[in-house]
Amino acid sequence: MPDFDVVSLPETNHLEKSESAPDFTRPLVGAEFWEDRSLAGVVDGPTLLVFHPMDGAFQTTYLYNEIDDRGWADDVAVFGVSISSPYEHKRLLAERGEGVRAFSDPSAEVIREYGVDHDIDGMAGITEARPALFLLDTDRTVEFAWVASEHPEFPEYDAVDSAIAALVDSS
Repeated sequence: MPDFDVVSLPETNHLEKSESAPDFTRPLVGAEFWEDRSLAGVVDGPTLLVFHPMDGAFQTTYLYNEIDDRGWADDVAVFGVSISSPYEHKRLLAERGEGVRAFSDPSAEVIREYGVDHDIDGMAGITEARPALFLLDTDRTVEFAWVASEHPEFPEYDAVDSAIAALVDSS
């Protein structure tokens, strides 16, 4: 039995397979620096968008550890998205997420547009991303989508591996 409560998250109207991922511009943090970049400007092949809670949250740590362990950034471009600041993203990426870059969305506008927002601990107006993965093709069409329906919840990582392999093989 876990030492924490599993909480069902409210239904969400999130992006689904075959839909086009909306473009946005936010600070994009990499290993060296950050700058405002658009999603359309960085998607030039198979891309995995990883929406996650704030940097430092255990779910974020687990997600990034799996990204590293499975080598996803070797196969596709991987971009995190969260409400954390560029400074927090720099610390996260210094510790894990080899080859990953992360968009900073402190206003949660992108998170809301993708339908993966939720109020932190039920506090109205304090919004972050629930864990979600969107695998995009070169045209930003969603080829695979997974969105958490409870807290905590993690994707079936083997299913993500299979989706990445299928998209890379078809590219």
